[in-house]
Amino acid sequence: MLDQPSPRSLGALLKQWRERRRMSQLALAIDAEISSRHLSFMETGRSHPSREMVLLLAEVLEVPPRARNDLLAAAGYAPMYRESNLDAPEMAQFRRALDFMLRQQEPYPAIVLDRYWNVLLGNEGTIRFLDIFLDPAAAAALGPANAMRLICHPGGLRPYIVNWEVTAAALIQWLHRDLLRSADAGTQLLLDELLAYPDVPGNWRTLDLDAPAAPFLTVEMQKDDTRLKFFTTLTTLGTPYDITLHELRIENFFPADEATDATLRSLNAAGVTSS
Repeated sequence: MLDQPSPRSLGALLKQWRERRRMSQLALAIDAEISSRHLSFMETGRSHPSREMVLLLAEVLEVPPRARNDLLAAAGYAPMYRESNLDAPEMAQFRRALDFMLRQQEPYPAIVLDRYWNVLLGNEGTIRFLDIFLDPAAAAALGPANAMRLICHPGGLRPYIVNWEVTAAALIQWLHRDLLRSADAGTQLLLDELLAYPDVPGNWRTLDLDAPAAPFLTVEMQKDDTRLKFFTTLTTLGTPYDITLHELRIENFFPADEATDATLRSLNAAGVTSS
């Protein structure tokens, strides 16, 4: 029936994104400068929008590039954004830029993450840091390196994070917000996995819109006599036209005190790396 579109139809996807953004049909129509009747017809499948209209609604709804391609495909149009492998020839310049940024961060850790927080690249500072807290067997048991899993899994870095509950709570809320922005099934699976770990507070299962937004979070770590304090920054690429580039994050770790800075520089000077 025309007024009952399939779950993957353009109309159903538009409605899902509109409701996710907590917008009424009237509010979206006003922002897009179209009639609410026209929008209603598109959502029920009674009207087929042009490619330009699909992109307009996606822009107003702040739909991420991957999902914009889904909207275009549902409407029968070619995708707008390509998705390239980081090892593809056309990504060579960007790979050089990534390698440069990772080297510049030495002797401090730096990692490149995909949309699911999987670690794609890391510098020598990252290897030295992980070698302090994780032996190879423990790291292998966790499977492919994932920043969220490393922090939250009992067999990862969790036992060595002094302020683990505060740190993990902030990351879980970040994932909740990722899910709100992207509606991505993979993000939901990762969030469900982390929430299933032992001793995870029940109130982490929902998005906390009133959570305090501190200028930055200091992560404190200790193993034996080694104590490190970090804060991190996340960098994204401006105005990308490739889904892979749009979803990449570069996380840089900075010492939060002079003792941490001295320890990292000492390890670098000693040439301590993984075996």
